Amino acid sequence: MTLAEILKLAPIVPVLIIEDEAQAAPLARALVAGGLHALEVTLRTPAALDCIRRIAGEVEGAVVGAGTVTTASARQAVADAGARFAVSPGLIDGEGVDGPTPLLPGIATATELMRGLRAGFTHFKLFPANVVGGPAALKAFASPFPQASFCPTGGVDAKTAPDYLALPNVICVGGSWVAPPDAVRAGDWGRITELARAAAGLGKLSI
Repeated sequence: MTLAEILKLAPIVPVLIIEDEAQAAPLARALVAGGLHALEVTLRTPAALDCIRRIAGEVEGAVVGAGTVTTASARQAVADAGARFAVSPGLIDGEGVDGPTPLLPGIATATELMRGLRAGFTHFKLFPANVVGGPAALKAFASPFPQASFCPTGGVDAKTAPDYLALPNVICVGGSWVAPPDAVRAGDWGRITELARAAAGLGKLSI
């Protein structure tokens, strides 16, 4: 799948910080059952790569990706673990569209966006979205950069997601609210499926 196809699977890409490898597969199954298929496992815990391997190998319907990818070597490592896309908080020096797995680079300014476009990217993560201008910033980017599409992440929640999804240059949003840490620790997969189902419906509400 191309990056564009992955980002269009659902209006929300869950941003997951998983501490325990044993939680990875049941968490992914709960999210997929709710209609969220593209899952971003962030490289913020020692278990992250093993979690990606488990989801890639065990969870039907999941398109697992890796977040917090900040180097070329990390991009290769997550691809080797089975990640089908990678997400970075910024632009990675020397990394372009071609690589071991599709990359969604982060930008926060027009200058960074121009650098990304010159490198061949057309899809970007606006990060941290709530700090760098939110929906208003994306509206401002739309006219001078019509070729750019976005997945805003950072401070996005169920209340603000529809404001982003209503914008024509937004494909999806990234958010962690669909997998609350307390629910993950408790193994409350039913609650997570319900949150995922509600999130998956946000795209319909924004049309």
